Amino acid sequence: MALHHAVLALLAVKPAHGYELKGSFDEAVGDQWGGLNIGHLYQLLERLSRDGLIESERQAQTVKPDRLVHRLTPAGREELDRWLAEPAIRAHGYRDDFFLKVMAAARSGDQTTLTGVLDRQRAYLLRELHGLAKARGLAGDTSVESLLITAAELHVRADLGIVDAAEQTIKAAAPEVAATTQVPVAESGRPTAQSRRATAGLPATHLSFLIVVAR
Repeated sequence: MALHHAVLALLAVKPAHGYELKGSFDEAVGDQWGGLNIGHLYQLLERLSRDGLIESERQAQTVKPDRLVHRLTPAGREELDRWLAEPAIRAHGYRDDFFLKVMAAARSGDQTTLTGVLDRQRAYLLRELHGLAKARGLAGDTSVESLLITAAELHVRADLGIVDAAEQTIKAAAPEVAATTQVPVAESGRPTAQSRRATAGLPATHLSFLIVVAR
């Protein structure tokens, strides 16, 4: 896990105790990572020690309780070098809650619901961009923090592109679906359960199941 290796990287610079490591991590990456929980950090240190990647020495303090100072072992250095030599690999597939919302809205057969999902997602992402612009103005001088903000901005802009692509794909698919699919409509103006079942098997590659709303 990346956090384990980030701790190894910090200890490669110099030995440190828990709160010192937390401070170094937060200073290095800034607010975009969300901060490192001290309880989680201690769990990471315990695991790294158990795996022989770090060793710890108890140091007495005159006023405060004793503290554990951690340092990298040769095995820890080897593991850090191995991790740095490998590319960061994305988890298999592409999973995002947004796509599940689109699927659910599409299966409802109601264009208003689907349009609302896309519009709300776009508005949220635009707010994210605005917040990142403010964060950049308040960011420290560390290059890593600036890079994280840039990465976040690029991700948000890519997500906006996905929303736009979904909207365009839906518009392109709608005439094709309307021309090839008879859609029973209830008196309420919403597609019937029969129509939703009929469109459920349309090719997902075209998102052609997204809009089947007859007025």
